[in-house]
Amino acid sequence: MIPHEVNIGELYIPRMLISVIVGLLLTQFTTKLLNYCKLSKYFSYTPIVYIALLLIYSIGVDSLFGMR
Repeated sequence: MIPHEVNIGELYIPRMLISVIVGLLLTQFTTKLLNYCKLSKYFSYTPIVYIALLLIYSIGVDSLFGMR
């Protein structure tokens, strides 16, 4: 059976946690880039865009690296 955790020493970390952390970092980078280019003013409610980007990146990283 394939383990669903990442083993670092004696510490087991869920793979979904790693993909969410990477998704969060990518979302931070994207929102800073959108603010720098002044494209975030075209969104009516930016927190929803932030959450949507976080979900898209997290699911994308999870499916890209086969972490499930």
